[in-house]
Amino acid sequence: EVRKGRFTIFSPAFENRGTIPKKYGCEGDNMNPPLKMENVPSEAKSMALIFDDQDAPRGSYVHWILWNIDPRTGEIKENSFPQGAVQGMNDFKKNNYGGPCPPTRPHRYVFNVFALDIVLNLIFNAAKPDLERAMEGHIISQAQLRGTYKRK
Repeated sequence: EVRKGRFTIFSPAFENRGTIPKKYGCEGDNMNPPLKMENVPSEAKSMALIFDDQDAPRGSYVHWILWNIDPRTGEIKENSFPQGAVQGMNDFKKNNYGGPCPPTRPHRYVFNVFALDIVLNLIFNAAKPDLERAMEGHIISQAQLRGTYKRK
């Protein structure tokens, strides 16, 4: 369903708004799913990615945060992160990917990718609020991939 010319993010592992496979959650291998970006705006100097739980009690629980992704990065392979990118501090207080792990009912998760007109100068333990402040006024385009996850 990739529309020509539109900045998109998708995963070969699950459909948009579909179920995120167990492998990528806390009960599975707890590794990031493969992600592909298409039609990144040509003027982008970097990309940033925020993966969070939209149904967390406080409205958002950050599972993965990345910035300074090379705009030519067409894909992030499973269980890896792009060379040269920085992994920030997630809400598990770790600088890595933390898989979905909702306590009871299914939760909704979003991979938000941002095309930016700058390369960010952030310390490695910066968290989502720091990243959002740094991106302010620099977002050229944004794309989303949504999925749900339920523990067995």
